[in-house]
This record gives sequence, C-alpha cells and structure tokens, in this order.
Amino acid sequence: MSKGQDLPLGYIYFIGKIVMNEEIKRENKKEVAVRFENIGKTFFGTVIANKGVSFELYKGEVLALLGENGSGKTTLMNMLSGIYYPDEGQIYVNGNPVSINSPKDAHNLHIGMVHQHFKLVDIFTALQNVMLGLDKNKKFNEKKVRDDVQAICSRYGFEIDLNKKIYDMSVSEKQTLEIVKVLYRGADILILDEPTAVLTPQETDRLFDVIRNMRADGKSIIIITHKLAEVLEISDRVAILRKGEYVGTIETKDADQNVLTEMMVGKKVELKIDRPKTEVKQPLLEIRNLGVKSDDGTLAIKDVSFYIRSGEILGVAGITGCGQKELCEAIAGLRPVVDGVITHKGENIIGLPPKTIIEKGISMSFIPEDRLGMGLCPSFSITDNMMLKTYDKGKFSLKQHEIKDKDGKAVVFFKKIANGAANVINKIPSPFVDRKDARKRSVELIKRLKIVTPSSETPVRRLSGGNVQKVLVGREIESSPNVIVTAYPVRGLDVNSAYAIYDILNEQKVKGTGVLFVGEDLDVMLALCDKIMVLCHGKNMGIVHANKVTKEQLGLMMTGSLDLTEVNKNKNYGIAKDSNLTEDEWENAEKAAKEAKEKGND
Repeated sequence: MSKGQDLPLGYIYFIGKIVMNEEIKRENKKEVAVRFENIGKTFFGTVIANKGVSFELYKGEVLALLGENGSGKTTLMNMLSGIYYPDEGQIYVNGNPVSINSPKDAHNLHIGMVHQHFKLVDIFTALQNVMLGLDKNKKFNEKKVRDDVQAICSRYGFEIDLNKKIYDMSVSEKQTLEIVKVLYRGADILILDEPTAVLTPQETDRLFDVIRNMRADGKSIIIITHKLAEVLEISDRVAILRKGEYVGTIETKDADQNVLTEMMVGKKVELKIDRPKTEVKQPLLEIRNLGVKSDDGTLAIKDVSFYIRSGEILGVAGITGCGQKELCEAIAGLRPVVDGVITHKGENIIGLPPKTIIEKGISMSFIPEDRLGMGLCPSFSITDNMMLKTYDKGKFSLKQHEIKDKDGKAVVFFKKIANGAANVINKIPSPFVDRKDARKRSVELIKRLKIVTPSSETPVRRLSGGNVQKVLVGREIESSPNVIVTAYPVRGLDVNSAYAIYDILNEQKVKGTGVLFVGEDLDVMLALCDKIMVLCHGKNMGIVHANKVTKEQLGLMMTGSLDLTEVNKNKNYGIAKDSNLTEDEWENAEKAAKEAKEKGND
C-alpha cells in the first residue's frame, strides 16, 4: 500500500474494534483490595475451619460472604482483622503480601471490623469512644477529633450526637458509632458482621444508604449475613463458603435466593415457611398487666397483657433491649414480677421456682448475647448438656428375677423378696445418671439439625456460634412442652438450619403447643407467626394479625411512631374473650399477687 493511500474500511473497523476492546478491558479491570490465596486454618489439630480458600475483594465494592454455620466465614474474617493467624496460605492487601498478627496490624493496613456485639464503653460519650485506643504517644486535640468525625459523618450521611452517652443510645446509633470509629482510624476495607441483625426496616434502609455512599467513595466492604434478601439488595458480588472451603463467587445481578442457598448447601432447598392452620382452643398462657424490672431497677416491662393459645405462634417484635429478655425470664420464673399475673391453664405461676414451671410444661429456650453463659455449660459435652434438665430423674433399674417351675420353695421365697426389694429401690431417685439415653438423644439431635461437631462428646465451647444455638434450641424442643418461650432461636443460623428450626416450631404448633417467638427478622415473623405483639421501651404497642400487617407498619410500631393501643382505645389488646378465668377471678388473682409481694417485702 503506497504512502497516502486510504486504508480499507474493513481494516479500519478491525483495528478500531481491537482498540475499543482493550479500552473496555482496562475500564473493567478492577483494582484488588484484598486477595486470599489458599488460606487454611485448623483448630485443636483436627477441626478444619478453612481449607484452600482463595478469592478477591475489589476496591469500591460490597462483597457478601455467605455460608452455613461452621463454614468458616467468621474465622476467615478474624484472620483478616488480626484476631487469628492463618496456618496456610497468604493474604495480599493492595497487591502486597502481608502478615497480620494483631488487630493493630490490621489497623495499620487500613482494615477495620465492626463486630455484631459492640465494643463500646457505656459511661463514655460517642466522641470519647472514638478517641479510645488512639496512639497515646501522639498528641491529639479534642476539637480537631470532633471536627474530623463530623466531617466523616457529613461525607457518608451518618447521623450521630457526639455528646451522647452510650447507655442512652439506640442499637442503630451504637452501630453507627462503631462504623465511624473504624473510618476515623483510616479504614478503607471494612468488615461488617451481621450489621442488620437488630435493626428496624427503616434503620436498615439508612444503613444501606451509608454503605452505598462508602462504596461510591472507593471503600471495600465485606458483609457477613444470613439475610438473603438484604444480600441481593446491597451487595455487588457474593462469595460462598461450604464446610470451610471456597465454593465460588457470583455476581449479585445473576443470583436469587434459591441459587445462593443451593451454592451454600450443595443441593436444592425449598425456601418456604408454612403457617399451618390449627384448631382454635382456649389460651394456655395468659398474662395481665405485667410489670418487670431490668437489672438496673428500671421498669423493662410496663403493664403488658397478652395470651398464647394452643396451636398458635405469637411473635414478639421490638428493637433489642425493649424488654424481650425480661419478659422471657419472668415467664420462666427466672426474674421476679413487680405487677400483674401470669397464669398457665388458669393457674397462677408467679413465684413458682423454674423447676416447677418446667414440670407444668412450660419450656424456655432463650438465646442471649452470651450464648454459653445461660442455658449451656461450655465445658460440658453435647451429651452432658442434654442431661441438664433430666439428670435428677434417674432411677435405679434393678432387674426382676424370673421364677421358674423347677425352682425350690427356698429359691422362690428369696426371689420374691429380691423382686419386692427391687420394686421399692427402683422408685428411689438414683445418684447415678443414664448417659446412654442422653447420648442416644444427642446423636439424634445432631443428625436432625445437622450440627457440625466431631462427636456428641465434644465440649460445646468448641462449636461455632450457630451450632451452639442448635444444641440449645434442640434440647428445649426435645422435652415436648405445651408452651415454648423462644427468643432469637435462629440468631446466627444459616438459611438451611433456620428453616429446619421453623419446621420444628410448626410441628410443635400442629401438636397443640403454644409458642412465644421473640424474633428479629420481620419477614420471617410475618410468614411464620399467627399474631405479632410489638414492644417499644417495654410497652405493648398493639397485637396484630401477621397476614393483615406490613413490615413498614411493624417498623413504625417498634420505634414508637405508631401506637395501636392509643389509636384504638376501645380495643382490649391482649385480653382473651374466652379466658380461663372470669374477671372476678382475675381481680382476686391480682389482689393475691400484690398481697404476696407486700408480704415478701416485709
């Protein structure tokens, strides 16, 4: 081709396409913030938490980390945040191999983790909590710290009063402060552990707006959560772990809840919560004008009335700390009642010891923040923990001697004496326990709830948080009570395990058991429960039918913006028309309870 001659149109098109493709590749090539390469971690020599995990977190993206309980999500993030150190593999930050031996190393690499349970000092202000942990060898000016923090809040859309004490803050305010803390320390890579677990729908929306602002500013964010609907709403990609190994990463736009669940579990799972219809019967548990104090002496439950019928699931919604814990403990006999009456089948149970209440068929499965501090003994095995409610029911099991035709009179005489003695002794409580039966029940529970454990003799402190929860919930339900009081039974559980718990609760419902379900996920409560009672600062804001209310309405009731007891003053919320007691009997019961309380104070 001679100089100055025009190029053929096809050739120009071909070259132009190559150049354009290269430009697109350069635009699509994202910078990697964190890369995990063949990460492995083993505990106690045999328990494999992570094995050969390799994936990447890009700059300016939200990556959701999913997996069943015991899949190694928290362990992997603990290695990134400096709490654990990997046994195998290499972590890269901004393309450089790093050694993260402590949280301080993580901070120096601009990595910050917001834990599910906040690390704040209650008696300090928000600003003082931000300043905690700053380099003591460097001088800092409080006014400058305040100005810098306010700049961060303005930049990302946070709303927080820096002069407010922690003990006066709501859960969402505390979480906001935790995020502000890590941002103030220069975090470009943020790890959020179950960030929406205790938030209302409105608070969740505000948090997601902040996360989007941080992503737009180039921050890299990893979210650990079990709420698939929120994963699909806020994340860009989803990384899946299964049994400690990396399964794969999928673009969120190409995923749905069924796809994500199948990747986590390894098989198809039907994500459907049934609400079976049952025969309406008289209330099993009735509570009138209940008043209960918290640990600090203030009223946690204020004049609350409700009832639970046989074959019914009553949900209790509310922001964490609105009296749910105190309510459950009062019903179970673990916390004294200030005012009101609690009846079971028409019988007042206030003042009865927990053991007597359990014998009447009321079982409490309460999952507090300190899972191992209440309900389970961390150093005991699963088998031994299964025995905690039945260890004193052991009896002698002396065998009867068979009397045969060929036995002489003397042999028959002594056998009759031995058999008679055996009958008497077998009725006496035995100082020995039957671990064989408990072990059998433990093995069945492990199979049914798919508890990840080396054996039934493994101490529960060695299990992941979700598996600890399965042991506790399974043990409570296994006793076949007629009333179940369960608080946060699926907190920390993966989707598959959570749906197994929902199925078990529905099985109990069909059997005629009354269930009090204190929950966090409003979508689940709307699908599972028959009715929902909403608490706000210990006050009953109304009881609604789950199929006649929206999530947004529940959110307004949780924050106190909507009080149905004020809107419908003529309606007696929580008072059963077919109560086991007449109004005169209720008045007498309340009078007797007050007299007993006054007598006890004297």
